[in-house]
Amino acid sequence: MRILLAEDDPLLGDAIAAHLRRAGHAADWVRDGVTADGALKSETFDIAILDLGLPRLSGRDVLRRMRERSQATPVLIVTAADAIADRVAGLDAGADDYLVKPFALAELDARVRALIRRSHGHDRNMLVHGLLAFDSAARTATVGDEALELSARELAVLELLLLRAGRVIGKEQFVEHLCGFDEEVTANAIEVYVHRLRRKLEPAGVHVQTVRGLGYFLAKP
Repeated sequence: MRILLAEDDPLLGDAIAAHLRRAGHAADWVRDGVTADGALKSETFDIAILDLGLPRLSGRDVLRRMRERSQATPVLIVTAADAIADRVAGLDAGADDYLVKPFALAELDARVRALIRRSHGHDRNMLVHGLLAFDSAARTATVGDEALELSARELAVLELLLLRAGRVIGKEQFVEHLCGFDEEVTANAIEVYVHRLRRKLEPAGVHVQTVRGLGYFLAKP
């Protein structure tokens, strides 16, 4: 999934961005509120992580502008302010969850997964489609009792297909949700990832269908 991280602390921002990428996400890190607001206007993100104390434009103002534009992107607020009034103000401004610094990266992972699941109408880490099971926490996929050997990009494609099972996903949508600012991924590359994934899934009766000119979807098991 693609995540916008708005954090002005260089050490913390670098650590969180690197951790999110290791967890299989495309993470775009910006360091001020104006840049965050511009990115949210022009790009598609599955979740935004906003520090309230951003320079140039506060995280709360970034969030307020998002909601005024009717952007429903899930937002996780992170801040050093732990007063209940600050939490309430952030949630009232439209945040979906709140995390107080310092926090464990494992807790950040869990909250990010929960927000992504809820935004797609799922309530568990395990996504099941017939014999196929994908564990979004462990980043593993199995068919029956056998583990599938998938690359990080193949896992990301599979996760998006499962989250939107039965719905057609265009190549451009794959690029929007799986690739960050500095990644050059083309529609042709998406074709390659889907082709590789299809070869590994079809022996188990899991079919990635092509809708010519539109995109791909997971057929009913």
